[in-house]
Amino acid sequence: MNLKVRHSLEYQYNFPVVLENHILYLYPRFYPHQRLLDYTLLVDPLPSKIVKNIDAESNVQHVAYFFRQPVSRLFVEAVITIRSEPVNVFDFVLFPFESSKIPFLYENRIFKYLIPYLDKSDVTVAVEQFARNIAEQVHWETTPFLVELSQRIANNFIYQNRIYGTAYPPDDTLRDKMGSCREFTRLYMAACRSVGIAARFVSGYLYGNPMQAHELHAWAEVYLPGAGWRGFDPTEGKVVENRHISMGASADFDQLAPVTGSFLGFTNSSLITRLDITSVQ
Repeated sequence: MNLKVRHSLEYQYNFPVVLENHILYLYPRFYPHQRLLDYTLLVDPLPSKIVKNIDAESNVQHVAYFFRQPVSRLFVEAVITIRSEPVNVFDFVLFPFESSKIPFLYENRIFKYLIPYLDKSDVTVAVEQFARNIAEQVHWETTPFLVELSQRIANNFIYQNRIYGTAYPPDDTLRDKMGSCREFTRLYMAACRSVGIAARFVSGYLYGNPMQAHELHAWAEVYLPGAGWRGFDPTEGKVVENRHISMGASADFDQLAPVTGSFLGFTNSSLITRLDITSVQ
């Protein structure tokens, strides 16, 4: 199927400001089952220069540089058309075979690249116990653990729509049994890392779920020997197939905002966002 995404953000300022450079994560990542068909980016006021980069984690970023003149608004809009093919996420063989059980060790040649995705800063006693209880129930089998962990969060936690602010720590989400997709993903990552599975945060869009139809979505990807990065969505309790469009992936949960930047001036600001995802021919 073809999916068309229109995502706009408008910042309004009470008093004119001078815009510093802004970093945009509004360009889709490449996946074998997804192909970019069309892309347009509109920035108003017109930047003096836009540079397209690949960041340290292989995400496409645009860096917008602005003329040094006062403005009262900043408008950014990306229109994306993606061809998304059905994919069997479980079509892989874990190799070495020992990795079918957790905990396992990554080969040295791979481990050195995965160190940031194994960071345990978010792992607490409560998070580790939560993960171990699930692992014991599935007899420490890797793939069943990843599926059950996703379903456990989706089925037993209350979804809370919270667009702004940083994602709460996994301990808070675990205690309250409540959170946004970002909180659920942060908890999922911490639980995976607690048993030695490399995990990263993914920001993007989800088609077909009314709950996420008009806002950014977040989910997790884990690195499996023999399978590479595979996606799991703890908000939906499902694997990531062809309805998710990834805009960025990071070892950190707070590095993938669609627009990041600053301005010079004294003012209050407001943000209006709009997101529409449709299936097109």
